[in-house]
Amino acid sequence: MNAHVSQGGWPALVLNADFRPLSYYPLSLWSWQDAIKAVFLDRVNIVANYDHAVHSPSFEMQLPSVVSLKSFVKPTTHPAFTRFNVFLRDRFSCQYCTSQEDLTFDHIIPRSRGGQTTWENVVAACSPCNLKKGSMTMAQANMFPRQTPYAPTVHQLHRNGRLFPPNYLHESWLDYLYWDTELDP
Repeated sequence: MNAHVSQGGWPALVLNADFRPLSYYPLSLWSWQDAIKAVFLDRVNIVANYDHAVHSPSFEMQLPSVVSLKSFVKPTTHPAFTRFNVFLRDRFSCQYCTSQEDLTFDHIIPRSRGGQTTWENVVAACSPCNLKKGSMTMAQANMFPRQTPYAPTVHQLHRNGRLFPPNYLHESWLDYLYWDTELDP
């Protein structure tokens, strides 16, 4: 999936067979070329189109703006333990000072003291806070994370991902994003 597709690139929002996005952050987008290939391979249904078409000598097709998979892809129940997912869980902010610059991660119980690299022992931290805490315990450094680290569910990561919408959202996508947000009266 192409996470960074430019506005002029005619990206297609990819929905699962239940019409929910495969991912919220990064938003599940395919390039127009991948979307058309999936249409011809009969793997997706076109849900909405752009007002732009591509042409060959004998064929014309409007570019899909929203496609849905024909086969349901079962979402994972346990998110992978990755640096990106730690940042997403912690909403891309240092858990000590709330800075969003120069993020890395910190071991609550330092590795030099037997701490493991697990969901429950790692938090997002900016480089200055990480260097300040060093190999000290939280009490020694007098630095305590804003939240206790935990293993998030996919739902929690999706919820946090919705807080960081991409720079570009096509109007045809809006009916399929953020279904669980409160509607205006």
